[in-house]
Amino acid sequence: MSDEEDDYMSDAFLSKIQDVKPGVNMVRRAKEAIKREEQQKEKNIKNRQKTYKEQEKESREVALQSSISNENKGFALLQKMGYKAGQGLGKQGAGRVDPIPLNIKTDRGGIGLEEQKKRKAEEELEHYQQKVRAKQQNETKSLEDFRSRVRTEREERKIEGDLRRSQRSCEQLDSQKGIAVPREPWYWPKANADDEDDEIKEEDEEEEIVELTSFDKLQIITSYLRGVHFYCIWCGTPYNDEEDLCSNCPGDTAADHD
Repeated sequence: MSDEEDDYMSDAFLSKIQDVKPGVNMVRRAKEAIKREEQQKEKNIKNRQKTYKEQEKESREVALQSSISNENKGFALLQKMGYKAGQGLGKQGAGRVDPIPLNIKTDRGGIGLEEQKKRKAEEELEHYQQKVRAKQQNETKSLEDFRSRVRTEREERKIEGDLRRSQRSCEQLDSQKGIAVPREPWYWPKANADDEDDEIKEEDEEEEIVELTSFDKLQIITSYLRGVHFYCIWCGTPYNDEEDLCSNCPGDTAADHD
């Protein structure tokens, strides 16, 4: 073994190992550094000199807190005219008591900039409120349109159902009276696809086609059933005659039977 190499079993090497505590020393050094930094900050704050603006502000506040002395020329003139300290201005003493407050301008904006900013902020607020109101109105209109569309679709489905019921009743009552051909093809329900094709061909051959809505057809058929068969689809009852129908049926529309 050379002299330069350490003997790992010697007391000198073991004492070196016992002195080495990297974790504890690192934490201790970090805490001491933070403490020194905080102390230095406190020292800098205490020793820091006040800026010119800070000194000016403090002097102004001290001056405003103190009352005007007799050495002030303006105050001396007021006293000669009978003014007393603490009294309001004017003959009756009803005027201003406190001095006009100072409005110190500390930024670099021109005269009227604050008023312009205020006006611009009010305009932006008004514009935003208008947008919110317009959005609410559009949402309300969309909701009303949706409800109206749903109502219309529901009414159309009801009319279609009443029309089919009227066609079946018309076919049945006509057949009971021996009527083999309906007054109009659409008075009876469509039998099959062949009949539909024949009706389409007949309509194409006509020069003028009168387009009737389901509501129009329903009114015509119900009027036919009431006049010819004394029958009301909403009552579901055939009456003996016209007098019996008029006396006992609430009316000739679905609304009359609600």
